[in-house]
Amino acid sequence: MNDQTFMKLMRVLPKSALSSAVGLATRLPVPAALHQAVMRSFARSYNVDMEEAEHSFEHYPTFAQFFTRALKPGLRPIDSDAKAVVSPVDGRVSQVGYSEGGRCFQAKGIEYSVDELLGDAEAGKPFHGGAWTTIYLSPRDYHRIHSPLAGTITGYAYLPGEFWPVNPASVMNKQALFCVNERLVTYLDTPAGRCAVVKVGATCVSRIKAAYDDVLTHTGQPGKVHQYAQAIPVEKGGELGRFEMGSTVILLFEQGRVTWDAAMQPEAVVRLGQRIGVMT
Repeated sequence: MNDQTFMKLMRVLPKSALSSAVGLATRLPVPAALHQAVMRSFARSYNVDMEEAEHSFEHYPTFAQFFTRALKPGLRPIDSDAKAVVSPVDGRVSQVGYSEGGRCFQAKGIEYSVDELLGDAEAGKPFHGGAWTTIYLSPRDYHRIHSPLAGTITGYAYLPGEFWPVNPASVMNKQALFCVNERLVTYLDTPAGRCAVVKVGATCVSRIKAAYDDVLTHTGQPGKVHQYAQAIPVEKGGELGRFEMGSTVILLFEQGRVTWDAAMQPEAVVRLGQRIGVMT
């Protein structure tokens, strides 16, 4: 199927309903033999490295719990250099740069604004001109999201939206894709200033769950912006949330506070805890 045919299909597909149905299916208890067969088939198809998983297949009673599995303790060491900014996820760099004029690059001929991404011009202002990167999580990846720096969680924004795929065909053809899809934004105060960790939903990403509060997306609730009266401490590498099926994370930093490492280029593979930049 070529990209144009794929995009025409996506325009008419009931993406939200499909994502809800897939999500429900992943959480249903099913006979153990069938469940084990589905998990093992998925792992073979996507080359999932179960040697990294905290538990074996038998430990997970639903597909959703298998998909959001934890890693073995200590498997992803967090760079201890005080100035190091670390990857919040396992994934592949889609794009990386500095948001001149508050604009980020999605694909050839397509840009979007930080203000649109965060759903609020005031929230976007601190990030104009700052370092940003988009990291894609494939089905085989570990699907928990962590903090790139130590600091405090000051609030969050839940922005309901659509459920377009985040595959290359959509990224290269759908205008402002990451501003259209459902998002959960976690705001941090760090030694590098303000940071936004934007978790982007997609087709079959049924829900995004926060680790620091009772926040769960795609449950029929309206959008919400919340500021904590007392910020929540988080360590570098501390868990912020998880995807129930895979998607994309976008990091935003204030202007002049973070410089990306030379190895941070499109298509680069990154792992949770490895240094990807440095505070300046």
